Amino acid sequence: MARRTSKTVDPGEDYVEKIVDIDVGEEMRGSFLEYAYSVIYARALPDARDGLKPVQRRILYQMADMGLRPDRPYVKSARVTGEVMGKLHPHGDVAIYDALVRLAQDFSLRLPLVDGHGNFGSLDDGPAAPRYTEARLASAAMAMTADLGEDVVNFVPNYDNKLTQPEVLPAAIPNLLVNGTTGIAVGMATNMAPHNLVEVVAAARHLLENPDAELEELMRFVPGPDLPGGGKIVGLEGVRDAYRTGRGSFRTRATARIENVTAKRKCIVITELPYQVGPEKVIEKIADGVKNKKISGISAATDLTDREHGLRIVIEVKTGFNPEAVLEQLYRLTPLEDSFGMNNVALVDGQPRTLGLKELLQVWVDHRLDVVRRRCTYRLDRRRERLHLVDGLLVAILDIDEVIEVIRTSDDAESARSRLMQVFDLSTLQADYILELRLRRLTKFSRIELEDEQAKLRAEIAELEAILASEPRLRALVSEEMAEVARVHGTPRRTILLESSGGETPAARKASATPLEVADSPCWVLLSATGLLARTTDGDEPVRSKERSAHDALAAQVAATARGQVGAVTNRGRIVRVDVLELPALPPTGGAPSLGGGAPVGEIVALEPGERVLTLVSLDSFAPTVVLGTRQGVVKRVAQDDVPGKDAWDVITLKDGDEVVGAGACTDDDELVLISTDASLLHFSASQVRPQGRAAGGMAGLRLADGEQVRFFGVVPAGLGPQSVVVTVSGSSAALPGTEAGAAKVTPYTAYPSKGRATGGVRSHRFLKGEDTLLHAWVGPAPAHGVASGGQAVPLPDVDERRDGSGVALKVPLHAIG
Repeated sequence: MARRTSKTVDPGEDYVEKIVDIDVGEEMRGSFLEYAYSVIYARALPDARDGLKPVQRRILYQMADMGLRPDRPYVKSARVTGEVMGKLHPHGDVAIYDALVRLAQDFSLRLPLVDGHGNFGSLDDGPAAPRYTEARLASAAMAMTADLGEDVVNFVPNYDNKLTQPEVLPAAIPNLLVNGTTGIAVGMATNMAPHNLVEVVAAARHLLENPDAELEELMRFVPGPDLPGGGKIVGLEGVRDAYRTGRGSFRTRATARIENVTAKRKCIVITELPYQVGPEKVIEKIADGVKNKKISGISAATDLTDREHGLRIVIEVKTGFNPEAVLEQLYRLTPLEDSFGMNNVALVDGQPRTLGLKELLQVWVDHRLDVVRRRCTYRLDRRRERLHLVDGLLVAILDIDEVIEVIRTSDDAESARSRLMQVFDLSTLQADYILELRLRRLTKFSRIELEDEQAKLRAEIAELEAILASEPRLRALVSEEMAEVARVHGTPRRTILLESSGGETPAARKASATPLEVADSPCWVLLSATGLLARTTDGDEPVRSKERSAHDALAAQVAATARGQVGAVTNRGRIVRVDVLELPALPPTGGAPSLGGGAPVGEIVALEPGERVLTLVSLDSFAPTVVLGTRQGVVKRVAQDDVPGKDAWDVITLKDGDEVVGAGACTDDDELVLISTDASLLHFSASQVRPQGRAAGGMAGLRLADGEQVRFFGVVPAGLGPQSVVVTVSGSSAALPGTEAGAAKVTPYTAYPSKGRATGGVRSHRFLKGEDTLLHAWVGPAPAHGVASGGQAVPLPDVDERRDGSGVALKVPLHAIG
């Protein structure tokens, strides 16, 4: 027991002291529970509907109330902090400013909600004081706060019951998944990874249309997190666990490429770091590792990061050391590879819950349905009220003389109101509105305007009533608004997802690290459909399509040796020399190597802005000739007997607006295939195209109709025609690229007759209503495999013997075929 002393003073009486006996245990339990409740519900955990903690929600609401829209000038952050603290948030200004800063950091949030001006910090340094920075809402925040004035959410009192604030924001953006969150409460914590807005919205729309959708279906749209700084996620097993149970972990890895410092010395260049890892921390760990002799082969590490060129850490490798082995050491011993533990804890109906991917999407979808339903109800009520007044005005204007006479002969306003209601059968609201009417409104033009407004209001009321009476129409409206948000605010994926190589541990990776000297053994260099490069460790047999990894499809493969070189053909008509030793080696797994273990092309091949790799070719002088096809229907064969001794060279002179769409190696016995956007297919013998010098511009291949272009160019090796198929995917040219699934058709290659070069070809796909172009086309050995942007498989329809038939609708947008 303990005693609590209370002192009271009654007027006119002496000082009185009271002692109350209390139980210490009960007092501690009660105080702790109150503190825990406050931390969990009012500070640390976000609401699953809008993904915001209370302080973040109050900041966005107050900034919207202050009119700090993206088209308005910035104001000092200190003013925003003061307004939030004085009106809504009962805590200190430091906590408010810290939350404001994080909402503006593009390296913390995938889609920043505050547009900051000034020093808002970096991964290694804190922000400037609030008196030195300025802020306004970002465009994405306008979608979070839209329609607040239309009774779409409940409002609750602020801390002193003088003002009100929204219980939750309308949140047209799935903020919790897109931006993630982190927070430590009492007895629980949350740590959620950011995701790509376009992918999350696509999954939410699928769930909206298919409420019983399984997790595997949703993961076709959301294959994994998309971190603000890019980088790689290595191993998706933990991601799947987190999507299924709400808890899991994955490894994030920096984006690195090996470059030449001099002719004989190489360096490792880091351009993207794991989530929330700063360059200073990396440099410090590397210096400590070199000093303690845990890391060998490094002569210097320099941070060349700046605002113009972005992140760039250059690590120089000592002569004689294999850069791949050094990079493996860095991944193992420094923050260049880090782990992220997902713990999806959020408030649902006021209770903390651990949520999987489907539950997180379902909460947001239900919230948006409720918001749109309440908004439609509010707008319906307002339009009914306005229509009621307009009807009364039209009655008054049609008999305006009698209205004026009634008003003039009335003793007072109350009498005039009563007489108007009796004579013209008006309601009280209509009579009051007529009494307040200005005489200048009583014109013929005003009557026409009122009749137009009446018709418009009736149409809008009918539309709103139809939406509220039909659940499918309501869901369709919500789905359309989701698609619009993704179109306006969506950005391409930044983080590359790589499949795990069988749950490999750091110790196992250490044991299998690349040795200093690599034997010059035969191998195959592989290019995946999503742009990953790798080499095999066994060069006896090529990778067969039936053995391919389920994560990706094979786009090209060429025989080489581990210490040899191959050429990467780009859409700019260049061949770039690639050292095979720089490519990640895929360990044998008893079958086909996992294509998800490769490195992105951009890390290996020095490409210009807008340039991309189409295929791989051998650089041996005895190899077959390289053949190219361009967007404007030009084909060209280039002999390989004069390979220049430089890192990159042009192999075709392109006309303005033209680019290479496909390439490969061929002999005179092979066949060349071109498919245009209007579904014309032409194939002819490669012998009809004579080899030319590197500076030549090629010759006519396919005759194109006005406004059309070549969608695919490729080579069908001699003897493989009967084993090959033609894949065409039709769609609308008006759709946003990458958003339309389209309709696919797979046809035997032998169904198309051969024609001469420079002719129009034959039709390969019949367009249905709403279709006017080919989104994708591909010709190659069966079976063909489609993949989405994240590398996940997209099932293709069965073989259709009709060469000009229509396609079968796909479930998800196709990224590539291999």
